[in-house]
Amino acid sequence: MGQELSGKVAAITGAASGIGLECAKSLLREGASVALIDKAEDSLRSICSELGANAFPLAADLTNPASVSMMMPQILERFGKLDIFHANAGSYIGGQVVDGDPDAWDRMLNLNINAAFRSVQAVLPHMVERKTGDIIMTSSIAGLVPVVWEPIYTASKHAVQAFVHTVRRQVIKHGIRVGAVAPGPVVTALISDWPKEKLDETIAAGGLMEAREVADAVLFMLTRPRNVTIRDLVILPHSTDL
Repeated sequence: MGQELSGKVAAITGAASGIGLECAKSLLREGASVALIDKAEDSLRSICSELGANAFPLAADLTNPASVSMMMPQILERFGKLDIFHANAGSYIGGQVVDGDPDAWDRMLNLNINAAFRSVQAVLPHMVERKTGDIIMTSSIAGLVPVVWEPIYTASKHAVQAFVHTVRRQVIKHGIRVGAVAPGPVVTALISDWPKEKLDETIAAGGLMEAREVADAVLFMLTRPRNVTIRDLVILPHSTDL
């Protein structure tokens, strides 16, 4: 029998839009309570007012260690526990390295790697103490197949994959499952810097997925029986050649 999510408590970073928001909606429909974490405080409050009483807006800047340290206490004050943590927040940069902006790379790498790892570490002690929990990280097909257009982003997601694979083996003895959802191109704000001709061509060819399709994959991962871990779930548009 699969794991039921009714009565569970989840927290999702980068939840004010895109994949994070769709995952929050999916979990709420399954009867879970969800802390939606994002630095866009006004958007969070507006969104949560529409999603209902089980949606909790939690404003946090994941690149600020002090802000991350306050995340878990606020979740526990509101819900008393945390069953599911989805480290989803991230940013994207593509393009030629020779023309790149290393300062912009640093900001992306800090969010995609350092902040993601720090946020996972912040919730682990609680899950270890309870001897149960699920951690999902939003990776990318770029974390498994190097994408020529996006070398810095690809490198960040390879780091996420390495983290998932090693942390999973560290915490499995505590009843904690760790897995990565690795989508191909998704229609979100992250691809706003794609050249227009590349974006138009990809959409016309059916090479982009919707965020709700990623949310469906995450739901599948979370509802497997407790003795089953989906370590990596790669989902791609049918037309991709990756």
